[in-house]
Amino acid sequence: MSTHGDTRRVSMAAREVLMQSDQNSHSVHRSRSVKSSTMSASSGHATDAQPSDGKTEHISRSSSTRHRSPLRVMSERPQSSDTQRMIAWNPEVRLLESAMSTLSTRVSAPPASYTLNPKRPMPLDRMSVELQHAVIMDDLLQVLMGTEGQYIRFNERYNPTVEADRLAGPEFRLGKGLDPSLRDLTKLLLRIATNHCSIEAFIESQSRMEYGVVNHALCAAMRTIMTEYLQIMAQMEYNMLTDPSFSLHIFHMETIHIARKLVELNALVQKITRKEEPEDDANDPTADFDKILETLKANDGNLNALNIGVSSTISSVTKGGDILRLLTERLYATSGDPPIRELLSFLLKEASRPYMRMLNKWLHKGLIADPYNEFLIREQRSIRRENLDVDYTDEYWDKRYTLRKEEIPPQFADERTCEKILLAGKFLNVVRECGGMDVSSEIADAPETIDDASVLSNINSAYAHANSYLLSLLVSTHKLPERLTSLRHYFFLDQADFFTNFLDVAAHELRKPAKAVSVSKLQSLLDLTLRQPGSITVADPYKDDISVQLNEVGLTEWLMRIVSVSGLDPTDTAALSRSTPVADTKDSDKKIIGIQALQLDFKIPFPLSLVISRKTILRYQLLFRHLVALKHIEQLLGAAWLEQAKTRAWAVTSGTTPRLWKWKARAFNLRTKMLVFIQQVLYYSTTEVMEPNWNALMAGIDKINTVDALMQTHVDFLDTCLKECMLTNAKLLRVMAKLMAACKLFATYIVQLSRSLPPLEAADADAAARDEKISKLEHILSQYEQNFDHHLKILMDALNYYAATETVVLLSLCARLEVCIPI
Repeated sequence: MSTHGDTRRVSMAAREVLMQSDQNSHSVHRSRSVKSSTMSASSGHATDAQPSDGKTEHISRSSSTRHRSPLRVMSERPQSSDTQRMIAWNPEVRLLESAMSTLSTRVSAPPASYTLNPKRPMPLDRMSVELQHAVIMDDLLQVLMGTEGQYIRFNERYNPTVEADRLAGPEFRLGKGLDPSLRDLTKLLLRIATNHCSIEAFIESQSRMEYGVVNHALCAAMRTIMTEYLQIMAQMEYNMLTDPSFSLHIFHMETIHIARKLVELNALVQKITRKEEPEDDANDPTADFDKILETLKANDGNLNALNIGVSSTISSVTKGGDILRLLTERLYATSGDPPIRELLSFLLKEASRPYMRMLNKWLHKGLIADPYNEFLIREQRSIRRENLDVDYTDEYWDKRYTLRKEEIPPQFADERTCEKILLAGKFLNVVRECGGMDVSSEIADAPETIDDASVLSNINSAYAHANSYLLSLLVSTHKLPERLTSLRHYFFLDQADFFTNFLDVAAHELRKPAKAVSVSKLQSLLDLTLRQPGSITVADPYKDDISVQLNEVGLTEWLMRIVSVSGLDPTDTAALSRSTPVADTKDSDKKIIGIQALQLDFKIPFPLSLVISRKTILRYQLLFRHLVALKHIEQLLGAAWLEQAKTRAWAVTSGTTPRLWKWKARAFNLRTKMLVFIQQVLYYSTTEVMEPNWNALMAGIDKINTVDALMQTHVDFLDTCLKECMLTNAKLLRVMAKLMAACKLFATYIVQLSRSLPPLEAADADAAARDEKISKLEHILSQYEQNFDHHLKILMDALNYYAATETVVLLSLCARLEVCIPI
């Protein structure tokens, strides 16, 4: 092949001859897409589109006879038998009634040439190199705009109507007989065409609504690059039409820069589209369920409003944080290539703008504006604050707002940063629901793109502001310390003169089986005692929030259910919910009475219900029932002591039988040991466990500077009390239950014996019968003594073991119970 200058001189000479015979020739209609007409218009050529039958558009172009390429001159000559074979197939396009997205192409793609069997143009091997150069350059301009040429056509493996093929990009086949030097340059330029078609298909596809605003912003940024590409193509066409020295080599050199950008964009396109595969949790089914519920409510339960058929066909897509992560990872990988780094930085910056708007709205207003479920915070709208009154799992706080851990951009991937983002919005959401802030104001001085240097400082400042705002709302406005103090009076029986009075006036009702107790009557009696003059509760502003409940499951059985699951792990909310009392426990119905079923409840308003939640109220109730059980047994043993003190038959010196004297002394001693045991456990639970831990909690509240720490400190306080009161260890629970049951049975037995002792003291009693009855009493008392001493020894051994391995404070109880061990 000669040099390009020689080739152009030959072409120009041939063109001048052809131009003279072409002055009155007719223009040949060519079918072009809207993109081609836009390119031609930007080149300064007039383009007229006239519709045919209302559905098709034929775009005819008449070029000046000046500076035309040999191919265009030949195509405008009167058609001879030789040139008829060069006329291109003439497909039609039509206007689309609807498009995939707002900015999609509005005309249909022309059908592939291999489906139409068009007339074949003149073979390339019958042309000179100069003419091959001209026709290939003309074909390239069409191919680079996404349509087929006469000698460069789509491979039959490519189907332009299949989205997957368009996203992968077309393969091309060249006409046979092309000069090898032209073939190599043409193949290089065809890579640009493949990348261009793939990127255009991606932009149209990802601009659909379901792909989310981050993808929409990314597509808009890509359109900016493609506008630059169109400008370059328009310039290339202008150069081909006006510059005699323009050649394929110059074409290649002029497009190297944009070609590199298209290569990078297509690599990104392929990475995104390959990731779009169906997953088990595609498109957040929880969020879809929430939307279904809201749609049903808005349409009064009309199922036709759901449009399930459309939503169910949406497959899993890459969007939101995943897009930003792919861009960031690619940016890091190409850090040594400045032009590509600049391109990816531009794409990342533009794609992150809507994401940062969502982030700023969450950080500064506590609102989520995420219609396509692509933000790093997931909201379950079905969980509402109205459920807090019956929520034993803290769902409102723990599950209403959660992180999409698999879709977090690398810029926020640090665990502490994610936690701050989540908590900042949670805090403000609580404040907003309390009416404590104005969400209509604009957010000022917030970073607009994810690469802004102030992003982390913005997160930290938003977290600090939201945290201090809510903490002040809880502690100062809603008086959290005063609420906790009130809880201490009622559940920990601190200064509980009211409760002693309540037990006295409600004794008859509380001795009934649990199912026969009147809750309304107990509530009335409690209200009377709370308002009794001189009681500490008279001045309590929250006394109206306390109420009586009856739990139909015994304390030990309830605790054993919890311990058997998780040891009352504070993070295992499911165990707490499963431990909710049930009403069909047959064993409990037979044994439990009113005093054993008694528990209090406390009404907590929002937002204090986040700190004093149903889960924490449950812990308060467990501790309360433990103290009530100890006080009940103490009362029974006290009643037994009164019975022994006021009944003459119990006097040790009465009667004339030494065996009976010894038996009475042993009964007195066992009753005293049991009373001391119960009193020591009660004193330990209140004075050595609850009191110190309470003081530590109240001192810690003044030092706590985060709401999350406040909530955790409160839960830790209750869990520590439960653990140190031996309510979270199965072995200690079983031993304590047996000891308390033994004390209760013995106290009842002592009271009943008061009726049997007088006949034994009578002087005229039959000696043999009296000895037999005394022997029976001695045997029963020995069983009580052995049972109590045996289980007390087991308890002491267990306390020493667990004091060394778990809770050292148990050593204090060991020391106190030493007096109860027989010498």
